[in-house]
Amino acid sequence: MIKTTAASERLLRHHGPAVVFRGYDDMLARIDDPGLAVTAESVLVLAGCGPVGVPGMPEWGMIPIPARLVRTGVTDMVRVTDARMSGTSFGTVLLHAAPEAAVGGPLALVRDGDMISVDVAAGRLDLDVPAAELARRRSEFAPARREHLRGWPALYAEHVMQAPDGCDLDFLRAPTPAHRVFVEPVVGRS
Repeated sequence: MIKTTAASERLLRHHGPAVVFRGYDDMLARIDDPGLAVTAESVLVLAGCGPVGVPGMPEWGMIPIPARLVRTGVTDMVRVTDARMSGTSFGTVLLHAAPEAAVGGPLALVRDGDMISVDVAAGRLDLDVPAAELARRRSEFAPARREHLRGWPALYAEHVMQAPDGCDLDFLRAPTPAHRVFVEPVVGRS
């Protein structure tokens, strides 16, 4: 998903190397590091911030532009994340990548320097890595160890659906419209 009215038109079609952050804390710790290998052409990737990964899919999608690039006049960059962002946020940010990185989705496979192509008009976001290499990376993927093995947090992590499905719990979803139950309010009873 992308909010095109908040994006820079020149970036709606873009090809650049990934700079990958594994979670919000990693991004905060490194985004302004003078040694970060980043240019205005880079694609900033924030992985692990979806409904399962954090948990809860917070509004962390508007990754800040590195301060040293801002000082040179860079005002927008392509950013890709499995998080969401506030409706008042702006920039060329592709959100809600699904399945999310925490469950082995495509962002879990992205590495620094991988080329990413964006063509919004064509509805494409591509990781330009050979299929054999992606298969190798996928075979090495291991989901993070769950902090909670029981109770509400474990139930949530096991049953929350991905962003395109509304991040609802799968057991709350009616199987078909005919199975939905509507309760009429009772008026006038005391």
